Amino acid sequence: MSKVTLESHGDVRVLTLDSPEHLNALNWSLLDSIKSAVKNIEEDRDARALVVTGAGRAFCAGADLETVFGDRTRPIRVLRDQLKAMYESFLGIVELSIPTVAAVNGPAVGAGLNIALACDLIITSPKATLAPTFSSIGLHPGGGCTWLLNQRIGPALTKKILFDGQSLDADTALALGISQEINDDPLARAIEIASNWAGKSPTVMRDIKSSVAIARDGSLEESVDFEALAQADSLRSAEFELFISRFTGS
Repeated sequence: MSKVTLESHGDVRVLTLDSPEHLNALNWSLLDSIKSAVKNIEEDRDARALVVTGAGRAFCAGADLETVFGDRTRPIRVLRDQLKAMYESFLGIVELSIPTVAAVNGPAVGAGLNIALACDLIITSPKATLAPTFSSIGLHPGGGCTWLLNQRIGPALTKKILFDGQSLDADTALALGISQEINDDPLARAIEIASNWAGKSPTVMRDIKSSVAIARDGSLEESVDFEALAQADSLRSAEFELFISRFTGS
């Protein structure tokens, strides 16, 4: 039985972690369901944006440690390969070409926080907590946490937050730039934002994501080269043609 639900709101897909009795903690069944849902979204030609949220009072309480880690006496390389398989279950969200929004309705702990960080935008409720608490339990961060945080807030703040290993309330997460908005109804707000994005040219939205990724890792020359190519392509889009006709009155 799937541990996620995948619903459509027009061109927006809403992926809900649906194990509220366990605070949506990640076991292998839930991880497999997430991986399958992300693959379905990737193959869905009508999907224009994605919202990720959690059922009940938590976004995701992190990994179910006993279930996911199993026998910790196994060789390190064996454990590493198992952990990477766990990470791959949700890091596919990062690779989606459509815009993605996390609606964090409650605690997002450890790997649960990583799922939110994998999205382009994070909206939290006022009572949400973002908890990169790995170091406080003697555990190195995993699931792409160091990379995902570093992309949002830079290396110095990433190190401080991961060294501290403390939970961050909604106001602190917003002030640091980890989240981008606080709303009393983060799911409704996320769907509203995603619906707006879904109404724009899918090619332009896809290329914006690619362009920002190039700007993050590449040179100015590489960024300008891709921008010029993508903008040249968009000059012929139906949306831009409509704008030009309205602007010129033709």
